[in-house]
Amino acid sequence: MMSPKNIEMVTVSFGRLALSKAKVADDFYNRLFEIDPSLRKLFKSDMKAQGEKLMMTMSIAVSNLKNPNAIRNTVVNLGKRHVTYGVTKKDYQTVAQALLFAIEKNLGDAFTPEIKTAWVEMYTVVAGMMQEAA
Repeated sequence: MMSPKNIEMVTVSFGRLALSKAKVADDFYNRLFEIDPSLRKLFKSDMKAQGEKLMMTMSIAVSNLKNPNAIRNTVVNLGKRHVTYGVTKKDYQTVAQALLFAIEKNLGDAFTPEIKTAWVEMYTVVAGMMQEAA
């Protein structure tokens, strides 16, 4: 469970990120494939649509941070699908790096060490649920 302060920081900063969803998603995927080009093969669909899915998933996760159990089944099922795609535990670390990069790039000076800590905590909660399926 995240602290109320960290929930607030993630919620407010996501509000800023949501204003430029397509750019955040593009920055995320560009960085993801830069870190690990082998992950590109996991994405066979239109990357614009994939980016929209990413931002929708983030929106749902952020809006349920006060009660993560409300989305546990959905997130665990998402994790199960990712296992069938070939996603490994190592890939979750790569995703974390790419996500933090995209958040920092799009928040600019508003990306403080406290904001980073809050997003790491949020990602840890969500990725932990997804990995329950592995």
